[in-house]
Amino acid sequence: MEKQNWTLQPGIQMDPNLAEDVARMACALKSLHVYASMLIEEENCPEDLRKTVQEGLDAMTRVFEW
Repeated sequence: MEKQNWTLQPGIQMDPNLAEDVARMACALKSLHVYASMLIEEENCPEDLRKTVQEGLDAMTRVFEW
């Protein structure tokens, strides 16, 4: 079993297999955040993408500790 780079926030209960899948999606979203951040620096990033990425990051923080 590989080492996880996340833990569930206190009080969050989730089936371990589901948590692993959600964590994979969260990591993908973090990658999107890096990409969007590069675009934002170039000011070519649409506002709706910025908002979507930020909402996803906020949701991840409510579920996982990184």
